[in-house]
Amino acid sequence: MERARYIVVEGPIGAGKSTLATLLAERMGGRLLAEPVEENPFLASFYEDPKKHAFQTQLFFLLSRFQQQQQLFQQDLFSQVTVSDYLFAKDRIFASLTLEPAELALYERVYELLGPRVVKPDLVVYLQARVDVLQARIKKRGRDFERAMDPAYLEALSKAYGDHFFHYDETPLLVVNVSDLDLTAPGEEVEHLLSVIRKHRKGTQHYLPMGTRA
Repeated sequence: MERARYIVVEGPIGAGKSTLATLLAERMGGRLLAEPVEENPFLASFYEDPKKHAFQTQLFFLLSRFQQQQQLFQQDLFSQVTVSDYLFAKDRIFASLTLEPAELALYERVYELLGPRVVKPDLVVYLQARVDVLQARIKKRGRDFERAMDPAYLEALSKAYGDHFFHYDETPLLVVNVSDLDLTAPGEEVEHLLSVIRKHRKGTQHYLPMGTRA
């Protein structure tokens, strides 16, 4: 069975996307495509006043992600495994929550021009977790611009992610519950998850860590 060449790890803020993507890239001898979150000059202002700064924030993310993927995949996509900590289509999840109707309509017009030009992954790994777990992990990592995040926004975002991936069928999908799985401390359970990721190639599969199985 041929292994996936392009794997994406997704999930709401605090789920552990970057941690798992980094670990996967290391174990598979691949390259990491990391989302340039802290490069967005509007993000801190967005968390302070979402309504005022949402459009600039989303447009910057959309264009910077598109540019990043174009630069990388024009080189040698299939020469080695690539692991990304974001799915290009994820931006629409955030936009649907933050933008006013007129802003969203304009955003969608831009997205429709860019989306078809982005390479689809061979596999998407969707990390889901309880909102209280997400909040605790966000607090622990201590990013200054996330301190003003409204808990209600995180809850709405988590629900929007769940709705999106409930209907997702564009690529093979592995849904992983990480509420009780510490990805920062690799052990037997994390190793088993990595093995499942490497083997999954078709359809949608749900993975529940051994410690949470009834």
